[in-house]
Amino acid sequence: MATEKQRIVMKFGGTSMAGTERIRRVANIVRAQASGGNEVAVVVSAMAGETDRLINFCREANALHDPAEYDVVVASGEQVTSGLLALTLQSFGCKARSWLGWQLPVKTIEAHSKARVSTIDAPGMVASMESGEIAIVPGFQGVSDEGRITTLGRGGSDTSAVAVAAAVKADRCDIYTDVDGVYTTDPRIVAKARKLKAVTYEEMLELASVGAKVLQTRSVGLAMKEGVRIQVLSSFVGDDAVSADELPGTLIVSDEEMDELVEKGLMERQLVTGIAHDKNEAKIILTRVPDKPGAVADIFTPLAEASINVDMIIQNVGRDKGETDVTFTVPQADLARAQAMLDDRAEEIGYNRVITDSHIAKISVVGVGMKSHAGVASTMFRALSDRGINIQAISTSEIKVSVLIDEDETELAVRVLHTAYGLDAND
Repeated sequence: MATEKQRIVMKFGGTSMAGTERIRRVANIVRAQASGGNEVAVVVSAMAGETDRLINFCREANALHDPAEYDVVVASGEQVTSGLLALTLQSFGCKARSWLGWQLPVKTIEAHSKARVSTIDAPGMVASMESGEIAIVPGFQGVSDEGRITTLGRGGSDTSAVAVAAAVKADRCDIYTDVDGVYTTDPRIVAKARKLKAVTYEEMLELASVGAKVLQTRSVGLAMKEGVRIQVLSSFVGDDAVSADELPGTLIVSDEEMDELVEKGLMERQLVTGIAHDKNEAKIILTRVPDKPGAVADIFTPLAEASINVDMIIQNVGRDKGETDVTFTVPQADLARAQAMLDDRAEEIGYNRVITDSHIAKISVVGVGMKSHAGVASTMFRALSDRGINIQAISTSEIKVSVLIDEDETELAVRVLHTAYGLDAND
């Protein structure tokens, strides 16, 4: 147990906050952290399923909804849990209060529903923490320059937690979730998945970007930029569990700290760190696009201006008539907007027709060891081929190889690759 006073930011996800009994458990964990004399801020998500329920209300009201009004609706979930946690802590005899996004304020920039944190004015909250009050901050939300409520997109509470940790200069940001750390893959799919003691920011950034649900991409990028030390651990532990200060979860660290852990024999360098999957993408094919300079820009510029993130892009070999097919993926949530925009610009782009498919999954192999080892991609392709799994698209980075496959083959592909790279835990 750490004896020195620390400033800790604790973040609890939707499953941890799902109902009054779980909120009481969270309150006990927070109270234990604060009882050691630590200064504590807590960032909370909405109750599990609540954000989806609110999103469905928006879709029912207007399929092509106004993002600003969408934010008003979906931001309410975190406001409820922050107030409930503060009330519960007060019932335990703790000093606690909530700080909503506009009260700090958490200032954001860019598009509604996908805003980015620019600054957090934290002096008032820091003073409150120094006086012994526990600060509760609703994740996922902020306020624009125009004074409108904004939300940070899926998983935005992780980003909120890291941003708060950076703003208050926290010693550590503990992300509590429904798993006890970062695993080599989803343990619900592969029983032999192993918990990792530590991963680098770069590896976690890639894993998060390709579907690992433990942390959100922007939160890891922000942690890397600000040097925020993250620990991932479970909120579903008994009263006799090891304290968070004993670091029982998975650390997200810099390359330098990882090298130190390897040198001390606490970690082993591996070629592949993990296998991730993502079923939340949709594929769009534009047929017979003019094969000429500027044609691709006509497709992707308006999508970028609408803040629709495009992932994999494939342009087929040109046809004899100066035409080509262009395939790309977007988040499923943006498919309707992307298709509507392409329909509106059909004449300008000059394609023949739009074909969409939301029944796909992206499977990715991630590891810093790829930088210095060849053959990682060929192992992936061969392993999938041997099980009859067809690859629809491929993309790569320095430490990642991703493929697009049929959604029905997701679990099989993850298991096959986990074994192919020797990641299965020993019995």
